Amino acid sequence: MTELQGVIAGAMLALALGIYTFWPENAFANQREKTRLDYLLERKEQLYENLRDLNFEHRAGKYPEEDFLTQRALLEDETAQLLAEIEHLQQA
Repeated sequence: MTELQGVIAGAMLALALGIYTFWPENAFANQREKTRLDYLLERKEQLYENLRDLNFEHRAGKYPEEDFLTQRALLEDETAQLLAEIEHLQQA
């Protein structure tokens, strides 16, 4: 292979890699718009996970009783408000 052929092959390879790397995909076009209910359901799962983590860390001795009760009350209040809004949206 001559030097010119090597340069041409390298340039073609670089062009192919550039196209492969930067080619726009239509992955975003296939996603649907999130509704308020979708967001709330995701948030509900996050809050439940936070409550499980809080209980686990309290049992492990990482949270004093007073802090644990305060945090748990805040999370439970937020969860109750969220569940009320979810129920309202599902009935509508």
